[in-house]
Amino acid sequence: MLAALARVVDPRARRGVRHRLTVILAIGACAVLAGARSLVAIAEWAHDLSPAVRVRLGIGRRAPSEAAIRRTLQAVEPGLLDRVLSAWLAARTSERPAGSWRALAVDGKTVRGARIGDGRAVHLLAAFDHLDGVVLGQTVVDGKSNEITAFAPLLDGIDITGAVITADALHTQHRHAEYLIGRGAHYLLTVKANQPSLHAQLRALPWRDIPAVDATRDKGHGRVESRTVKLTTVAAGIGFAHAKPAVQITRRRRTLTGRRWRTETVYVITDLTQDQISADEIADIARVHWSIENRLHWVRDVTFAEDLSQIRAGHGPAVMASLRNLAISVHRRAGATNIAAACRHVARHPNRVLPCSPGQTNYVGNE
Repeated sequence: MLAALARVVDPRARRGVRHRLTVILAIGACAVLAGARSLVAIAEWAHDLSPAVRVRLGIGRRAPSEAAIRRTLQAVEPGLLDRVLSAWLAARTSERPAGSWRALAVDGKTVRGARIGDGRAVHLLAAFDHLDGVVLGQTVVDGKSNEITAFAPLLDGIDITGAVITADALHTQHRHAEYLIGRGAHYLLTVKANQPSLHAQLRALPWRDIPAVDATRDKGHGRVESRTVKLTTVAAGIGFAHAKPAVQITRRRRTLTGRRWRTETVYVITDLTQDQISADEIADIARVHWSIENRLHWVRDVTFAEDLSQIRAGHGPAVMASLRNLAISVHRRAGATNIAAACRHVARHPNRVLPCSPGQTNYVGNE
């Protein structure tokens, strides 16, 4: 990890620098792995380290102050940092079951507590691996545009050859489909009212006569959810670039204490034919796409209190989001199913985080 972080360019003037950029970034990464939620918590974690751990991290006699950490992280270029961390994680990809599809979810999240210069909240777009819950890339959405223009730049830095890219209705754009096909990837995209003609075509299909190919029921995070998936091929063709079969997903939800169900029906399209991918595989990929909400956004909000974060200046919000993504990804690669428990496990003994590698660090994280 230290070798990877050394590739991040130091934005500071040489004069007056007491701590190397690699050291400050390593402190931030390790402290967040231990559950640090703020810059103050990162500084406190560093100051409490034993001499042996300080030496391993390259810290001198004194650990950097909160002010030094804050100024440095606010100045670091978040795009470069994210590319470095994503490349480090991608090089440690989990072994995929033989014959299974590699699927990546693209989804955005607003950091509600953070604000940029004009008072707007910071919005981030991330690419998330379906299999092991690892974030392979993240980019800040320009306040003058939206997620649509950030879609291709985000994926430009990721090898998506042969992968199935899943995304919400906002990204059901013809140019996105052409971009993915041009990169040798496939898509599974949600269709809603932002594509009125396509949505009307899919709604008009005889879904009542089509049998369900997948049905699941889940309980968690205070609610019960059931999903039913139907799949059909449209002989006349679908009015979207390279689209083959159409998929209907019916989701019903209610709170654990409530009795009233809320029903939502969504439609999904893909460029894959039924000869390339089975109905069960399509259903599984479509279902797992929704996991980014629980496996990434929910963890960042609840375990790391991201929406309550008051880090606002410079690149601070985006850099901290990258460190949180790294922590979640490293813990998951280490086999943790409970990120909060994994953070507590590391926090009790700081030397557990030293290798900063899923293959070497002995996490529990499944309490």
